[in-house]
Amino acid sequence: MARPVLKWAGGKRRLRFEIDKLLPPDHAGRNYHEPFFGGGALFFHLEPRGGSINDVNERLIRFYKVVRELPQELIEEVNRYEYGKERYYELRTRFNEGELEPVEEAAIFLYLNKTGYNGLYRVNSKNKFNVPFGRYKKPAIVHPGRIIRASELFRRFEIYCERFTYIKEVAEEGDLVYLDPPYLPKSDTADFTAYSKLGFGFDDHLMLRDLCLELDEKGVYFIQSNSFVEPIMDAYRGTEFKIHTVEASRAINRVISDRGRIPEVLITNIPNV
Repeated sequence: MARPVLKWAGGKRRLRFEIDKLLPPDHAGRNYHEPFFGGGALFFHLEPRGGSINDVNERLIRFYKVVRELPQELIEEVNRYEYGKERYYELRTRFNEGELEPVEEAAIFLYLNKTGYNGLYRVNSKNKFNVPFGRYKKPAIVHPGRIIRASELFRRFEIYCERFTYIKEVAEEGDLVYLDPPYLPKSDTADFTAYSKLGFGFDDHLMLRDLCLELDEKGVYFIQSNSFVEPIMDAYRGTEFKIHTVEASRAINRVISDRGRIPEVLITNIPNV
């Protein structure tokens, strides 16, 4: 089992064993697609044979393409950066100035991810990364083995930076799709971060519901994770999809009472689960 290269808020590392229970027994032999990739916790857990990954975060996707094509160069570049608050803000400023070579941009991306507060990726209205320094004692910034393994896995996959609807063109009958959209917030306090300059509102969730219907009609298996909130439940009640309630650990929320183990849903068209 591989490990993710990045820390990622909202990642499914703690939920992956619940998702395991829903997978078809022969999932290892199916092509796999993940339109909302983020940190890719399930992807690295499953180590699928081939397919596609996608995210609308352009910097994230450029990072993964460097991991795929130039893993050793990435490792060497990150190892040049010493850990410290002053260095963090220097690199954050350089990152936001843009016009960087791919390996340098990817190396700074990884450094900021491992040394910034809670591993958040958050941008402001000008699309500038604005996460503060994380104040770790001795953060492990580079895991060479993880980067090399990720490079090997990514070489099996097409990597896209598109809207999630791209999946209609690439997923074929019998494929498996994992959908992990930005959750519909339980409240306005739960929407703690912005992964890209593009938002993801309730209309997008309805579009995703319609996409699930299209995938089902095409014979594509899917599993979607989402928040356990009434609008999501209402959106899927009229379908024949199975809705499973699970508990997941959430450490990030401005409201302390909304941290810890909270209910979420897994929605799927996979039979006999």
